[in-house]
Amino acid sequence: MDIKKTVTELVNASSVCPEARKAGEAYLAAYGTPEQKKAAEELLKELREDVCGIDSAIGFYGSDRAKALFGEKTAASMLAGAQKAKAAGEKYCTCPACQAGGALLDHADLL
Repeated sequence: MDIKKTVTELVNASSVCPEARKAGEAYLAAYGTPEQKKAAEELLKELREDVCGIDSAIGFYGSDRAKALFGEKTAASMLAGAQKAKAAGEKYCTCPACQAGGALLDHADLL
């Protein structure tokens, strides 16, 4: 796994929250320096708070709030995609930020 590439994907994801983006940017700035370990700890802490599991995503995509935010058709499509992903064994939300963040959590030892 290319950690730096995955953190960059996280930072650039349209679905990333500001706090995770900031933590990812701090990690990238510290990469290869003595501050990298501390930045990695902060990034992992943020990801543990932000990365959404697939069951939570399914619950959200099926909610009235998701329908209001995305429209009924888009929310239904997102729900179907998440259900299909879960059936295939996915454990994280299918949005780009959660996919990158989940990969980083799964490989935290490499940070």
